[in-house]
Amino acid sequence: MIITQLQYFLLFLTSYALVGVLTPLMRKIALSKEILDHPNSAHKSHSQPTPYLGGVAIILGVITITYGSLLLSDLSVKNFLLATSLLGPAIAMGLIGLWDDIKQLPPLPRFIGQTIAGVVVATILILGNNLGNPTGSTPLDVLISVVWVVVICNSINFFDNLDGGAAGTSAVTAIALTFIAVNGGQSLIASLSLVLTGSTLGFLIWNRSPARIYMGDAGALFLGVLLATLTIRLNPETNSNIASFSIPVLLLAVPILDTSVAVISRLRRKISPFQGGKDHLSHRLIRNGLSRKKSALILWLLSAFFALLAVLISTDFLNQDLNLVIGATLIWIALLVGCLKTKDS
Repeated sequence: MIITQLQYFLLFLTSYALVGVLTPLMRKIALSKEILDHPNSAHKSHSQPTPYLGGVAIILGVITITYGSLLLSDLSVKNFLLATSLLGPAIAMGLIGLWDDIKQLPPLPRFIGQTIAGVVVATILILGNNLGNPTGSTPLDVLISVVWVVVICNSINFFDNLDGGAAGTSAVTAIALTFIAVNGGQSLIASLSLVLTGSTLGFLIWNRSPARIYMGDAGALFLGVLLATLTIRLNPETNSNIASFSIPVLLLAVPILDTSVAVISRLRRKISPFQGGKDHLSHRLIRNGLSRKKSALILWLLSAFFALLAVLISTDFLNQDLNLVIGATLIWIALLVGCLKTKDS
């Protein structure tokens, strides 16, 4: 499937515009149905009830533009199944997240749903021989894929604790993923990543500080599964397995860092990792005197830094891919240690 530059641009523009229009409509529905995030617990940082359902706008935008573009171009059974194999598990997880936004589910059902989604993704990719970096061992590939989906799904969900934080970072990741996929001739991943970029930026119009709507678990879990699926399906043309395996991790390095900081912080305080708290990267930045807007900007820039390293590694920049991986790892560890030395709450 060959996609022109104009078609790529139209995918971005239409998804951006559609989600930009859908989001305020979802906001009205959320307000009318009282589907709100109430600041009724200690870890909530907002002061007024804020409507959810922003994630529904993202999901509807991605689905509409993806299948609409296939219908207008080449809606073959093969392309339909390929798109559905990427979107299906994410949509299912988004529906579980929507249920959670409305009914407030405990952590266990969400974890079970994430695990099932991981198994489905692993099965589809491995049986279709579409796993980007297979190890040569099917059981190991299944384990890595399932763990990756669960980790990224939770990381994006955990990271959604600051106005514009998760949406902006997801957009940065999707932009870099688009570039790498285009360079590698992987048009399906590139086009879906670009749709995801436009959708998250369209939502960001309404979600940037001060946020008028939140994506909720529906959006965070949908984005988590979709980004996890796209990154492990990506097959970057690198000179080593280490470089190839590092690219998905670098693309999502900041959400993974945020989750690592929060989980380690809670474990050392002997509380559940799934218990909410003000121990995320954004909270630490704000406690150090930064505004919510500046904190979001720093997180976006940090995501862009690691994403740029992923892009450079994918292009074998000056034949320095291994050195870039080592440098990125050391920087990530330094950030982890530095954050854990700051006040937890």
